[in-house]
Amino acid sequence: MHQNGARVAIVTGGSAGLGRVMVLALLAAGHRVVAVGRTPALMDELAAAAGAGLRDRLLTLRGDVASPDDCEAVVAQTLAHFGAVDALVNNAGINLGELRVPGRSPNFWEITTADWRRLMDTNVDGAFFMARAVVPHLIARGWGRIVNHLTSLRTMIRPGDTPYGPSKAALEAMTAAWSGELAETGVTVNAILPGGAADTRMVGSEIVPDRSTLVDPAVMGPPIRWLLSPASDRFNGACITAEYWEASAPDDVNLARAATLCGWKALLAAPTATDRSWPPR
Repeated sequence: MHQNGARVAIVTGGSAGLGRVMVLALLAAGHRVVAVGRTPALMDELAAAAGAGLRDRLLTLRGDVASPDDCEAVVAQTLAHFGAVDALVNNAGINLGELRVPGRSPNFWEITTADWRRLMDTNVDGAFFMARAVVPHLIARGWGRIVNHLTSLRTMIRPGDTPYGPSKAALEAMTAAWSGELAETGVTVNAILPGGAADTRMVGSEIVPDRSTLVDPAVMGPPIRWLLSPASDRFNGACITAEYWEASAPDDVNLARAATLCGWKALLAAPTATDRSWPPR
């Protein structure tokens, strides 16, 4: 039994950036949170930021989501420490920002095999490994949440954003497919994105010198709290753009303004491939 709707949530990439914001927001909402990261110093900083009042509900675990064994271990340690797991936020992700040169991003044919695999291992495989490890426990409890961190369609298909954009397109397709596979189990699968490039270390000052043009990471807090609440029980297979969510607004207003279906489902109503007209109607 959960008091006041409090749950146990795993947040990957939880020690910095948008993950850190979501960890602290969920702790403040009364949840118990497992923050997964790879850098001990950042994990220590997160624990310090949580403060003594919230630290007893925070477990920090070092792990690499690109490793299936690490993902299984994270779930096992969560169960051993808190006795349950109710939600997974697949936030861990990397880009190849270090490959950018002044005035130009690399073309896809200039990406090395090692860099391609490194990014896909984290952004795509890592989300799959974590979800595969946690879902049986959610189904057994009859309630659960998976929230995947996406990016905008514009970024997914923008020239120069390979392989980051395609990796997030894969994750959106996975979100849509998983939500259907888990329908009627009590487990929902949704997505969240900030709404633009966020002011985190993933967007270096050499790329965006004027930080005032970036989205405030704090926007992630209110919608991630809502996604882990009973209010979102019927919300499945969709994506929330956090920048458009207002904590003080009614749910119906926020959903109308900030939520869209995942998986480009509107395109399913478009003309079939046998319709050769151009432009498409």
